[in-house]
Amino acid sequence: MAELSATATGGAAAAPVGKKKMSLIQLTFLVAVNMMGSGIIMLPTNMAQVGAISLLSWLVTAVGSMAIAYGFAQCGLYNHRPGGMAAYAEDAYGRSGYFLVFFLYFLSLLIANVAIGISAIGYLAGFFPILTSTPFITCMGLIGLLWLTSAANFGGPKITGRIGAVTVWGIILPVGFLSLFGWFWFSPDTFSAAWNPNDLTLREGMRSSISLTLWAFLGMESAAQNSDAVENPKRDVPLACMFGTLGAAFIYILSTAVIQGIVPNADLAASTGPFALAFAQMFNPMVGSIVMALAVLACLGSLLGWQFTIASTAKSASLDRMMPPIFSKVNGMGAPVIGMIILAAAQSGLALMTMSPSLSEQFSALVNLAVVTNVIPYVMALSALLVMMRTAKVSSGKFRTTTAIAFLGMAYSVYAIALSGKDAVFGGTMVMCVGFVIWAWISPRFMTAARAPAT
Repeated sequence: MAELSATATGGAAAAPVGKKKMSLIQLTFLVAVNMMGSGIIMLPTNMAQVGAISLLSWLVTAVGSMAIAYGFAQCGLYNHRPGGMAAYAEDAYGRSGYFLVFFLYFLSLLIANVAIGISAIGYLAGFFPILTSTPFITCMGLIGLLWLTSAANFGGPKITGRIGAVTVWGIILPVGFLSLFGWFWFSPDTFSAAWNPNDLTLREGMRSSISLTLWAFLGMESAAQNSDAVENPKRDVPLACMFGTLGAAFIYILSTAVIQGIVPNADLAASTGPFALAFAQMFNPMVGSIVMALAVLACLGSLLGWQFTIASTAKSASLDRMMPPIFSKVNGMGAPVIGMIILAAAQSGLALMTMSPSLSEQFSALVNLAVVTNVIPYVMALSALLVMMRTAKVSSGKFRTTTAIAFLGMAYSVYAIALSGKDAVFGGTMVMCVGFVIWAWISPRFMTAARAPAT
């Protein structure tokens, strides 16, 4: 997954209060870096199984993602309450909408953590091949990694934040280098042979990897979280949101395109460490091993940060009476340890349920489910933008333009859900139904709180 911010808790990375405000360029760079990370490092393998024709998916996803990102940038300007997408949805759907968006987004983070762990296992297998010797050993290695990164957070958020800020560069630097300089090793013949090995039509090629490419953009909703750190948020936040998403799209498209012309498609499709394989072919196995180690560090840092983020999200929801009180209990260093243990157990169960003969199959299954559970909140939050604009009494021209872009983002979101596969859509539907059942159980406490001032 891209480097998601903790939208559910309003916890995106931001400039320190009281410091000099960020410029448009600085905010754009921050948005792009927040989106990039461990989300891309297994994508070349999964896309190679379709062929280089899957690169067409990037073009569709880039346009749809920019529309979504712009919509969230606008939402952030009209709604400053904590809660991110959940708070946006509340404007149109009330407290029940807040809960459903929070619940689905929270589960998408849970699923994404397991997918990030799979990426780490894939690159770790380059050093310890036994990790991919059988599906069971792979699954046990994944579960061990999930518990290790959870336990590493028991000491509190300070070290976690510092580690994450450094390790994310372990994948950004190699991917950036490959995007800019990998073309010196690019072979048109290799790329041509990889273009359409499965004889897909143009339409099938464009829709083949939509959910995989959208996975790399998940987290674009965090772009508006830094509006208070910018001199001119009304101008700079939407621009940075668009430029940051465009910049990430540029790197994504270039890196996955150039690697198809460096590594033969069959080798790429079977790889558990595609970028390390590319650097090994460009230079030598030693350089490939270094890139593999950097990718492992990036995944571990990302997973470490997200284990804390999701536990903190559960803690905030617990304090808001949307999750059991046990999730809000913290140790002396401020870490919600009991919540972390429960969530690590849930992720372990998810790893067992999605165990597959290959890492790429398990990765794809998790990505598709994460996309569905993440994109439904996108649709709900973006649809609430119309209510926000009417409340703010924006001009008719502004309303029409923003509505058109928001509807483009929603249309793309629905399209992405449809292409995620029947298993992912079924899973997302079941999760949403569970959310309604939970809301029916806890809603009276919020109804009572809402009536209290009037009595």
